[in-house]
Amino acid sequence: MKRSDIFLRPEDEMEFMPIIPLNEDEAENTDEISIPSELPLLPLRNTVLFPGVVLPITVGRDRSIKAVNDVYRTDKLVGVVAQKDSTVEDPTVNDLENTGTVAKIIKLIKMPDGGTTIIIQGRKRFAIEKIIAEDPYFKAAIHLLEEDKVNIDDDQHFAATVSSIKDLAAQIILLSPNMPSEASVILKNIENPSFLIHFVSSNISSDLKEKQDLLEMNDIKVRAEKLMHLLNRELQFAELKNQLTNRTKTELDKQQKEYFLQQQLKSIKEELGGDVNEREIREMQKKADAKKWPDAAKEAFKKGIEKLERMHVSTPDYSVVYNHLDLMLELPWNEGTVDSYDLGKAKKILDRDHYGMNKIKERLLEYLAVLKLKGDMKSPILCFVGPPGIGKTSLGRSIAAALNRKYVRLSLGGLHDESEIRGHRKTYIGAMPGRILQSIRKAKSCNPVIILDEVDKVGSDFRGDPSSALLEVLDPEQNHTFYDNYLELEYDLSKVLFIATANDIQHIQPALRDRLEIIDLNGYAVEEKVQIAKRHLLPKQKELHGLKNLNIKVGDSVLEKIVEDYTRESGVRELDRQLASIMRSLAKEYAIKGKLKPSLTAKDVERILGRARYSNDLYKIANMAGVAVGLAWTYVGGDILFIETTQSDGKGELKLTGNLGNVMKESATTALTYLQSNARKYGIDPESFQKKNIHIHVPEGAVPKDGPSAGITMMTAIASALTGRKVKPYLAMTGEITLRGQVLPVGGIKEKILAAKRAGMKEVVMCWQNEKDVQEINSDFIKGMKFHYVKNMQQVLDLSLV
Repeated sequence: MKRSDIFLRPEDEMEFMPIIPLNEDEAENTDEISIPSELPLLPLRNTVLFPGVVLPITVGRDRSIKAVNDVYRTDKLVGVVAQKDSTVEDPTVNDLENTGTVAKIIKLIKMPDGGTTIIIQGRKRFAIEKIIAEDPYFKAAIHLLEEDKVNIDDDQHFAATVSSIKDLAAQIILLSPNMPSEASVILKNIENPSFLIHFVSSNISSDLKEKQDLLEMNDIKVRAEKLMHLLNRELQFAELKNQLTNRTKTELDKQQKEYFLQQQLKSIKEELGGDVNEREIREMQKKADAKKWPDAAKEAFKKGIEKLERMHVSTPDYSVVYNHLDLMLELPWNEGTVDSYDLGKAKKILDRDHYGMNKIKERLLEYLAVLKLKGDMKSPILCFVGPPGIGKTSLGRSIAAALNRKYVRLSLGGLHDESEIRGHRKTYIGAMPGRILQSIRKAKSCNPVIILDEVDKVGSDFRGDPSSALLEVLDPEQNHTFYDNYLELEYDLSKVLFIATANDIQHIQPALRDRLEIIDLNGYAVEEKVQIAKRHLLPKQKELHGLKNLNIKVGDSVLEKIVEDYTRESGVRELDRQLASIMRSLAKEYAIKGKLKPSLTAKDVERILGRARYSNDLYKIANMAGVAVGLAWTYVGGDILFIETTQSDGKGELKLTGNLGNVMKESATTALTYLQSNARKYGIDPESFQKKNIHIHVPEGAVPKDGPSAGITMMTAIASALTGRKVKPYLAMTGEITLRGQVLPVGGIKEKILAAKRAGMKEVVMCWQNEKDVQEINSDFIKGMKFHYVKNMQQVLDLSLV
């Protein structure tokens, strides 16, 4: 039902408002008037007029005003038809519906604004036969449409339909808060079923086309059933609308209730000693007064606390400001631990926790000595580079203990968001300070030892480059004014001892690498691993497996067997896992039998761990020409590398296989070119290069291989294949070559020599410039090995070929 059902209000042209006639019988008594066969037409834009219904109409179009004035002076009858499209301002014949209602103009009112309002009452339905005039207004020949008379007492189905229509209309009025209650009373007083159907049809909220369809139905029963269907649909809509309205009202009532309860709670809290939030602000102010911090931070906190006092706790910005001030209070601006300058004690701690690593220990003791003499200095940015499992991260904890500082580990592996370092803007949802400040906040000290673990594995994407963000953190000349986006203040990081760890220095951004003091951690020799196992790994695994109180002896020879036959690494991580396997087996045996043998033997190791995983026999002898043993360095330490060469009939082509990188391919090409240019010197037929194909293969093709270390090895393998001379057994080599026949130095010497020692090599050939690297290795670790230092390829071939 429409909200305009009761009140008369002038509207735009052809707007209407249905009203009930004063005399219902008079509204239906349409047979007493004479209706001519030709009538002027009055197009309505927004409604359909039904017989018996009274409408006020505001007439605005010149053509319509002319028709109304002419009709009102005669019989006052006019044909009312609906427009097919209500948006058409000047309708034509094709814009008019064919079925309409004859209406009588009951009243014509001249409005103060110059407009004309008429009150019309529908009489009978008609159909247009043809339009006989269009000017000055529409005039049509019509014929009246008769309706079937139905006796409601004789047709129970029709009587039930009429009753349902009345009930549905009453329910809609009840659910519509904008309709006056009098509308329901008026509806109940309508007795004539035909007029009831017409009245309800006129006032239903259906669209114009559906009302027109109702008017065109000749069978009153069909019209009643169609009307009941439309009323059901409107009732459902009214019920849904009412539910939504009640739900919104309930939510508003709940908010008001919560507001009043909060006000009452606030009053109660004030009676009990003040508001909780006000007490928190007072406590924050008390902490700030006792805190020692820079003037800039003090001023920023003062402004923040004043802003917080003016804000209501329910505003979203309250928590943002509160969390920012809380961070400022918890950060240790000038609050740190006192360094221990006892160099003897520091050395004992380092020796206790880590075996070997003399170079690193000396560097830290130097730092402590300068700190002791000067009292204060910018902390260096150390970077430990070495293979996995060598103890880079755990070394940081020992350094913190030696210096009497707090220890924090910060893993950077996989970090790809710059905001993780610099922090987020505090106004963002979920904003937090960067991980550097979070670590310092966690340590509660302005001078902790922070381990930046896996700095070579920092990623980058569309969110920024964390490596670039680390430049400011790790630059001793800049980090005293480090700016965090969340804190929005400069923070001094110069007192923090940053220690970065990495496996491969090549993966660190060059600008960042320039700010680091690189300290290489080489792999452990077999003797070192045995000592580490005795001092650290075995006691740890015994305790972890409940065998701490049992005196189980593991001899050096047994540990050496575990190291050589079951591990192939530079660190001790795999060794630790093998010892854990042995301890698990012993724990099971003790749980079942209640006793264990006093010492572990080599047979026990084979029984628990199985047969040896690694064998050195494969590397000890190159039993055919064209095979040489090289030394390589990988991120997990040194390793042995076979290089195999063979020749076959062909056109002098060079074939390389084994997943080689560009550098190794270039080394092979350089070696071949050198031998071609010096063929006669080494007893090689120059024509063989044109008639033979040379194939160089490095086994384990699934593993990528690259680096400037295999030059002399490739040259030796090619020369061996071309001359038919075998390579000296138990001989390994490493070094790069040039076309001039020079041998160049390479890196990773300690790792490579230890790998050669593990593989059973007895002699090593390398560049004379690498002699200083060999001298840094403990002589006990390379006992029994012979080193040849060469300057040119001639010396290499003289030493290696037999």
